[in-house]
Amino acid sequence: MSYKAVVFDLDGTLLDTLDDLADCMNAVLARKGFPTHPTEAYKTFVGDGMHMLAKRTLPAEKLTEELADETLAGMRAQYAEHWADKTRPYDGITDMLAALLDRGLKLNVLSNKPDDFTKLCVAKFLGDYDFQIIQGIAEDCPAKPDPTGANAICKTLGIPAEETLYLGDTNTDMKTANAAGMYAVGVTWGFRSAEELKTYGAKTLIDHPSELLKLLD
Repeated sequence: MSYKAVVFDLDGTLLDTLDDLADCMNAVLARKGFPTHPTEAYKTFVGDGMHMLAKRTLPAEKLTEELADETLAGMRAQYAEHWADKTRPYDGITDMLAALLDRGLKLNVLSNKPDDFTKLCVAKFLGDYDFQIIQGIAEDCPAKPDPTGANAICKTLGIPAEETLYLGDTNTDMKTANAAGMYAVGVTWGFRSAEELKTYGAKTLIDHPSELLKLLD
């Protein structure tokens, strides 16, 4: 198959955002008098949007929709000030992006991060690379694994889903890729295990960004 486009997840795939997400959420929880969590625990808390992150980190016995909404608002405010403190691209990401562009592929981002933060992160850390579409959760783009965002990318680009690679690090990403008819590539350097990625439909696993190029040869 000749691939013409790549859709990337953001957190845990292109950028290592875990420390900033954990630090910000823990700061919000601490201010509310709730227990905080080890950074490593956030690997299972993140991936399904900031609202779900708030729900997963709050004490189950205290959880209400109102509290989740309040915590989400606090997280957005905290993250707005500290989203770039420790976040960095994973090793090998920038070289991979440059190589893909040299081969003429169209690069895109589809994240479960809010759309405004998604665009900020890509602009700051990956702004040297020509992304066609950068999309996070918005009114017209529901959270993955709903394939609406992925389908919209293919439609806008005029490239069939079967000619599109999708890279992600969670079960949510693999579900999204398969629902959209894209080729699901699981990355093992992110937040979840290789076993999870295989269980939820990864067609290929890669351990380093450079390995993606082998799928194009």
